[in-house]
Amino acid sequence: MKFPSAYLLVSHGSRDPRPEVAMQGLAGLLRDRLQEQQGQSRLPMVGTAQLELHPLPLHQQITDFASRACAVGCDRLQILPLFLLEGVHVMEDIPAEIAQAHQILGTTIQLDLRPHLGSQISGLSHLLQSAIQPLQESKSGDRQWIVLSHGSRRPGSNQVVEEMANRLQAIPAYWSISPNLEDRMNQLIQAGHRHLGILPYFLFPGGITDAIGQIAREQSQRQPELQIQLAEPIGTTPELAELILALTA
Repeated sequence: MKFPSAYLLVSHGSRDPRPEVAMQGLAGLLRDRLQEQQGQSRLPMVGTAQLELHPLPLHQQITDFASRACAVGCDRLQILPLFLLEGVHVMEDIPAEIAQAHQILGTTIQLDLRPHLGSQISGLSHLLQSAIQPLQESKSGDRQWIVLSHGSRRPGSNQVVEEMANRLQAIPAYWSISPNLEDRMNQLIQAGHRHLGILPYFLFPGGITDAIGQIAREQSQRQPELQIQLAEPIGTTPELAELILALTA
């Protein structure tokens, strides 16, 4: 039986094992949805790869997976960047790695770079709204939410975060650039807010989300009158798998 496509989910990579475990779970959810959509008796090929912090460079991971896909009859590999921002990784690094893989593979299989996950603004907004809705309902007070993204120095890349924050009636902050989380929290506190919410615009728990929690705890210890609610990152869910499915052609 021939599969027209195989699928490779590409993440940034982490030394923390939790994101990779989450990626494997997400690949399984996507595999099940693809099988249901395509009506195949065999499961489609869905793999994971990392742009950084992997023993092999991304182009070699792509080449290895593409070779396995060819062996089971796939003639196309859809590469799905699970990145939330249109930064340097999405616009430059991943295309460069795919170009190297293409030089190695030649015409044995078509390499198809799909849009990055962050292009699904409406669907992601819905996921974030669903995450904070029960927290809004269970806590009293006029809570001001902060949407916290990693941030990108590439011009225009953070516009989607600002749009996301506007949709959620929140304000944006960034982990790696200004305005950062602590700056935003201090601004809100100085403006008289005592009920704050932090919504990490990250896919999975990891080192950064741990550090965000530590910042929130330290702020609460310094100012016990504050009520700070920390939401979970997006996580491995069927809803996220549906958004990824929509990126496939």
